[in-house]
Order: sequence, then C-alpha cells, then structure tokens
Amino acid sequence: MTLLADAPQFPYVQAPPALPGRLAGLAHLAQNLAWSWNREARSLFRAIDESLWHRTRHNPIRLLQLVEPGRLDELATDSVFCALYDRAMQWLAAERSVEHTWYARTFPELRGRTVAYFCAEFGIHNSVPIYSGGLGVLAGDHLKTASDLGVPLVAVGILYRNGYFDQRIRVDGWQEDSDARIEFDGVPLVPLPGRDGARHLVTVNTFGRDVHIRVWKMQVGRVPVYLLDSDLEENHPDDRPLLSKLYSGGPAMRLRQEWLLGVGGVRALRALGIDPAAWHANEGHAAFMMVERVRELCMTGVPYAEAVKRVRNCSVFTTHTPVPAGHDHFNVNEVRECANGAWQDMGIDAETFLRIGYHPESGSDVYHMTAASVRLSRRVNAVSRRHGIVTRDMSRALWPGRPAESIPVGHVTNGVHLATWMANPIMTLLDEHLGPAWGHSNDPALWEQVLSLDDETLWDTHRLLKNTLMRLVREEARRSFAQGAIETSQLVGAGTLLDPNTLTIGFARRFATYKRADLIFRDVERLKRLVTNVNRPVQIIFAGKAHPADTPGKQVLQTVYQFTRDPQFEGRIAFVEDYGMHLAHLLVQGVDLWMNLPRVPLEASGTSGMKAALNGVPQCSTIDGWWEEGYEGTNGWAIEPEVDDDAGVNTASRLYELLERDVVPRYYERDKSELPRRWLTTMKHAIRVAGQQFTARRMVEQYARAYYAPSILGDSLPDDPPVA
Repeated sequence: MTLLADAPQFPYVQAPPALPGRLAGLAHLAQNLAWSWNREARSLFRAIDESLWHRTRHNPIRLLQLVEPGRLDELATDSVFCALYDRAMQWLAAERSVEHTWYARTFPELRGRTVAYFCAEFGIHNSVPIYSGGLGVLAGDHLKTASDLGVPLVAVGILYRNGYFDQRIRVDGWQEDSDARIEFDGVPLVPLPGRDGARHLVTVNTFGRDVHIRVWKMQVGRVPVYLLDSDLEENHPDDRPLLSKLYSGGPAMRLRQEWLLGVGGVRALRALGIDPAAWHANEGHAAFMMVERVRELCMTGVPYAEAVKRVRNCSVFTTHTPVPAGHDHFNVNEVRECANGAWQDMGIDAETFLRIGYHPESGSDVYHMTAASVRLSRRVNAVSRRHGIVTRDMSRALWPGRPAESIPVGHVTNGVHLATWMANPIMTLLDEHLGPAWGHSNDPALWEQVLSLDDETLWDTHRLLKNTLMRLVREEARRSFAQGAIETSQLVGAGTLLDPNTLTIGFARRFATYKRADLIFRDVERLKRLVTNVNRPVQIIFAGKAHPADTPGKQVLQTVYQFTRDPQFEGRIAFVEDYGMHLAHLLVQGVDLWMNLPRVPLEASGTSGMKAALNGVPQCSTIDGWWEEGYEGTNGWAIEPEVDDDAGVNTASRLYELLERDVVPRYYERDKSELPRRWLTTMKHAIRVAGQQFTARRMVEQYARAYYAPSILGDSLPDDPPVA
C-alpha cells in the first residue's frame, strides 16, 4: 500500500506519447530527477493535471504517459503555462553547467577532478524504491546538494529490481513483507550498452563464476548515478537475482552484493572512461571498492604496500552506526571464496589479503567491513559530534594503546536537503520574509530573522499542512478499506478519528529495538490520561518498517500497533502503513511535535528531527546524535541523560513529565487571538537552528573542504593508519 492508495493499475507504456512541439522539453525535464526539488518544475507538472499528478504519486513520467493528449495541446497554447514551462527549461539548461556554482568558485583548481560516491542505497524519490531508510535518504540528500553546489560527483549503487519491501500490517499487528518492484517504464533509468552491443558493461568473478553486470544511468541534477544489475540471461540462474533485493538473503547474499558493488562499481567507472580523483565510501558496504583499486594498482606493477598507501591517500570513509551489530562482517572463508584468488593479482598471499578486514575484537575468523574501510581510507568520519566520540572509542582496538581522543576519526554532522524536505508553503513564507536567496545561504544572521516571522501567518501555514496530513491519512484508510487491504477493525487504528485541532505527535523511524518506539507505552495509565484529556487531548501517529529479518523489531511494531486498536485510547493512536519518502514528507511537515527516543548513545545522527524542525515542528528527544548539538533549550525538549535500566522506565517517566508539565500546556495556551504564542516561538527557534546548522548544504561544503579537496590535492599531515 501507499499513502495515496494504490491507483488502478496503469497500462504498460514504453514511452510518453508525442508531445506538442512547444512542450517537447517536458520529456527531458521528467528524465532528470532534479525536477523533484525544484518548485517551479513541480508546479509545472501539477498544472498539467492535478488529480493525475496525485494519483501517480508525483511521477512526471507516468503523468505524461497517461494525460489526455488533448490536454497537452491545450496547454501548448496557454500563455501562463508556457511561461512557467520556459522558466523550467531555463533552469534545466542551467543545471547542465557548473560554471557559476559554489564549487567552481571555491575550488577552480579542481575543475574536472571527479569524486566517486559509493553507497548501497539511494533515496532520491519514492518512484525509485532502492532505499530502506536513513542511510539511503541521507545519500540522496548528499547527491542533490552536490548537484546544487556543483561538486563533480558521480555515484555508484545497485539497481534493486525488487526494491526493499512493501509493508502490510495484519489484524494482529504482525508485519508482512512483499516485493516493491520497480516499474521500468515509470522511472528515469537508461541502460548503458557494453562493448560490441552487449547488454552487460563489466564482468566480475565471484565464487568461481563470472557475473555479468548491466549498468543503468539515472540523472540527479548534475550528478549521474550508475546502478548495477545482474538480472541477465547470460548469468547463471543463481546469480541473476544477486542484485535484485535490498538487504536480503542474509550474510551470504550481502557478501555477494557488496563484492559486486565494490568491484563491479570500480570496473563500471573504468569502462565508462571515468577516472575519479577521490573516492567516498558511504558506510562499510562499499569497502571492496577500495580493495579493487589496490588490486588494479598491483596489476600495473605497484608494490602492495605502496598501492595501499595510494588508495588510502584519496579515499574517504563515512561510518553511520554506533551499534556493533550494524557493522557488516563475514566469515573469512566465505570472503576467500568470494574473492576467488584476487590476492594473486596483488602479489600477496590469502592471509595478507584477508587481514585487510581484520578487527582485533572480532578475531581472525571474521572479515570486518568497517575495519577494511578504515585501513584503506586516510580520512574517516562519523556523522555527528557524539557519534565521533563513540566511534573513536569503538576504534581503539585498531590503534592499541592510544587514548580515544587521539584516534584519527573526525565527524561531519548530517544535514538535510532544504528543497526536498521543506514544505512549499513554508518555503513561500520564507521567500516573503527573508528574500529569494535564503535557501542558498549559510549566514546565521539571515536565519535569525526567522524569529520575526508573523505569528498568525506561521500558524495558518502550519494548520494548512496539518490538515493536509490528516485528510490524506483518512483517505488512505478509506481507500485501503475499499480495496480490501484492511479490515473494519483496523479502520480506527489507521487514523480515521484523528482530529486536526489536537496536539499531534509524530514518530516515524525504522523499528529497531534501540529506537524504542514502544517507550511511550511504559505506563499505559499515565499515557491514557494524557491522550484522553477532555480539554487538552494528545494524539500520536506512528509509521515505520522493521527489517524483514529483525524479529525483535517486528515485535516492537506489533506492540505499538496493538495499542492503536485499544478503545481506551479513543482512536488517538494511529499507525500508517508502508513508510517511505512520500509519507515522510507529509509527516515531518504536518505533525506538531516530533518524538525521538533512542537508547543513548546508539543514535549516530538521526535526520528526521532535522526535517521536522525545518518545517517548524520542534523535537522531543533523548540527547543523542544530532540533538546533542542541536538542542538549545528554545527549539524543543530534551530528555536528560539517562540513568536507566534496559526497560527505559526512567526515560519514559521523564518523557511523561515533559509532556504533562510543559509540552501540552504550551501547545494549548492561547491568547485573545487564539494563537499559541509560546509554542510559535518554539517553532521559530526550531526553524532557525535547523537552518543555521543542519542543512545538507553545510554538510556537503564541509565534506568538500575537509575531505574531498585534501584527498585530491594531498595535505601536509602525516598519515596515521591503523597498526593492529
């Protein structure tokens, strides 16, 4: 299911019908995902047929396939539409140039020096379901911002034909998973031909068999994304589905996927004539990218130790998890079979090859992908200040005898892409108040001006967004019921009784146990008093998926879901199925308060709260990840550092206390104009802090200055590799 409900099955159409000559550029615009964060481009497509735009879930390729030809002929003579079209075409033309971008101005000496960005998933738009959650969406925001800034990035990932999974919740609350297949006629993917017309571009040997890999190109503004695909008739039947499903099949499948991503990705760039000057591995899934580059150098006669040094010098590695289980690791014998003698090309023995992935705390039988990435990357970073502290402590075994603070791991705190996550009405409000250039500024003084936004206008804008969320949640429940996807007993829990005038808390995360979605239910009676208060009621919207193999996570989800069906909460607890980017937009823009309850210090960064804050939605969270840097006392609420047992009793008690004594009273406290003035001040501070410190623009500029440019140009500091 999807938030706007699955539309009737559209006919399979290979290409859009012929467009009127005056509007021929619409096809080009639809093929570049940059339209998804350009307000005028989105308005242009919406103006073609607003109902169809929503039915296709904002997919312009589908829109152009299905719109009545007569409508396009009509628009070709509409002066208002044509003026909007011309502006969009001018913008698209500018997107093809890097001449006047931030990167070109800042690093003119690096013109033409490409940065390769490898990641196992990318969340660009809901129409391309090759992401599972935060890592992929963060990678998508990184690419979009690199495009905005003109950073010469090329991205490499995997084309998961079967996506991650679609989620359905049974009556008993148990999550069921089904494939989320990509419909190729509705996505902007172009297959790249191999030599002599072959469908595959490169070949990688693994476990004794050649796997032929086809490469698809997806354009994200100025950034090309190359996606690898093994579903070819030339491949052994067991190898065809290797790259078809995101994070599936357990360690054996993950090892194969990561080997093909790393080795196949490097070979694909070589086959395309792309010679990156710097290489960025976003999480340990891409470690084999560095191993393959060492092999390449050794094949040209470079000694192994020197090859390792050269690869380190131009490699960047970003780690995203402080949870030990989140770091991929494989049995060394499996890696030995997977690599199929690659060490022979490197002039070393198998033991030396396997030692690349040795972690002292895991032992010699384990190949640790994070350890391999750290060994082959000179520049390593965590994704928040706190995560940097945790990561340095976790990495001490690689530098035995060193104090944690001296471990060479930095941090670049995550940020989010403004134009993707800010609601149009909020951006329009800032246009009027700050001027049209506010979205391109890192000037803290500019964001201070948010504090003088007109209260009534901000509140009316927020209420508009909240009503939109409530309406669409109710419509999803109605359509799901009409299609037989949910039963009558599930209607209330789907959100049909939600009230737009009630304080609404949003919690939308991956259902991992450490994120503690069920923490707010620790004291059911106390929560019931909060939720059902006649004068100051509270309602909560939950959303999120548990990994298909994460049984404890599914059990947490089931626990939460069962509370949505409990009459004592009067229909004020809702769970919205099939969380993805489309639903995420509506939630971070439309709830009143964002709730985040990770067990400290297991949240590396977290970006959902940043997205909410940019829309004037303050956060209530434990002090972990980005919130340690972001919380100022004026922009939300912090649950103080825990002195806690595993059940989280103390944290839950502190959460209830904050809600009862401050959050709920502040929301319902109104002046003579019926405006919650103190709440509005908190909203403004949320926007101010997020805009000053937690944008993807700040993040990517930091990567460019502190990681990419030094990787390309070199720096004077001595190298400091692991010694264990």
